[in-house]
Amino acid sequence: MTHVTIVASPTASVASEVDLTWRDESACAATATALAQALRAGLEGGASMVIELHGTLGAGKTTFTRHLLRALGVSGRIKSPSYAVVEPHEAPGVQAWHFDFYRFNDPREWEDAGFRDLFSAPGLKLCEWADKARAVLPVPDLRLVIAPQDDEARQVQAQAFTPRGVQLLEAAR
Repeated sequence: MTHVTIVASPTASVASEVDLTWRDESACAATATALAQALRAGLEGGASMVIELHGTLGAGKTTFTRHLLRALGVSGRIKSPSYAVVEPHEAPGVQAWHFDFYRFNDPREWEDAGFRDLFSAPGLKLCEWADKARAVLPVPDLRLVIAPQDDEARQVQAQAFTPRGVQLLEAAR
């Protein structure tokens, strides 16, 4: 079996960037729905895509993930994988994995858990706390940095690192 190289390039640069404001959760859901529509064709065609979600505890990373997965057609409970590290999800024609690397401490965990295989497989990989696994993660297609504001609003910096990410970014505008 041949494995895709998964070590992130330390020199990965932002290809495109957009600042968004989510005034409330419905704005978060609208962005997630737009991204789901842009993701669908690639995922159904067997693409592998990586989206990183950054932000403090309670910033809205899992809320965004829940809206995105629902918009892709995932049914059933969608929860944070904080203790399990990864939660798999399926919808018609779509495979997705939601990772939470908050408790990730040792790169050997990557191999032991089989994450190399998951990241080389087709499907969507949503990664919370990606900075904890930076040495082993691939360059993301898209990174969302979510910052809570004084009210229920969120300021979001959306960054694309790949040509596919730039297409997703256009959909998020």
